[in-house]
Amino acid sequence: MMKFAFILDQLSSIRIDKDSSFAMMFEAASRGHQLFVIQQGDLAWKNGKTVGISCALELTGQTAAGSNWYKDMGTSEVPLQEYDVVLMRKDPPFDMEYIYSTYLLELAEKQGVCVINSPQGIRDHNEKFSITKFPQFIAPTLVTRKDYLIRKFLNEHDDIILKPLDGMGGAGVFRINGADHNTSVIIETLTHYGTRMIMAQRYIPEISQGDKRILLVGGKPAPYVLARIPRKGESRGNLAAGGFGVAQPLTSRDHEIAKALGPYLYDQGLMLVGLDVIGDYLTEINVTSPTCMQEIRNLTDFNVAGMMIDLIEKNHRSLDRNS
Repeated sequence: MMKFAFILDQLSSIRIDKDSSFAMMFEAASRGHQLFVIQQGDLAWKNGKTVGISCALELTGQTAAGSNWYKDMGTSEVPLQEYDVVLMRKDPPFDMEYIYSTYLLELAEKQGVCVINSPQGIRDHNEKFSITKFPQFIAPTLVTRKDYLIRKFLNEHDDIILKPLDGMGGAGVFRINGADHNTSVIIETLTHYGTRMIMAQRYIPEISQGDKRILLVGGKPAPYVLARIPRKGESRGNLAAGGFGVAQPLTSRDHEIAKALGPYLYDQGLMLVGLDVIGDYLTEINVTSPTCMQEIRNLTDFNVAGMMIDLIEKNHRSLDRNS
């Protein structure tokens, strides 16, 4: 039996019919492991150790949306070293509080705590910007806060996407073209009048066929992607923005991207990653709290959460043998 600590948003905000953290918790509990939950604000550095004010959970077995899915078994202050694995699953925004949390988790990691994903790996891989490490797989892309560079990029490609570098779920993403009368206000809003970097990408028409989520577990892809199809009149496929999911086997291009990125990301301590691919192009590398496990399971019966817990158990057994 292992002790799993999940760093999460408020439990009341978790949609258990969709949340991948819940899928992993349910899978771990079904194997007899113990569950604990820590809020980001309940991490601290005390007496030379990273500690967390943690809540012990017992799952009720309920999986329907809105059900009473857990029992609070009591709260205590616990050094993170007492857990077998700590999973950082706090959703963005990736702000300074998030960075401070990774500092605390990195200190714990150096004292032998298994933290997933690696705190440094998370910090080093901004979910939007890190695609620039793999230019062979991306559409024409610009990162800047300069108005004139964005306008030049728009003039060159005519149809582009603008997005903040610290968002999630499609929030703050705009599609504009050369005839758009709102170009100025969109650029001003996203860049905060030229004080904040944003990303511009050439619009990829294949978004109509879905924004594909490839889940990498231990550097290897799950056998199905979730293609998130935009609703009518939308250019965003994100489920949070109203898109709907269709499970599909990986294409040859999907495999090519996963094969190239998987080993590198795993070497960076990123055990669970969500690659976003539109058409043949890599658009994001999600490392904070990748989701879509439940949608893939519901549509294909393939258990990505089980794949993840298998990996954690395997690594834990390997550490036990080597200790």
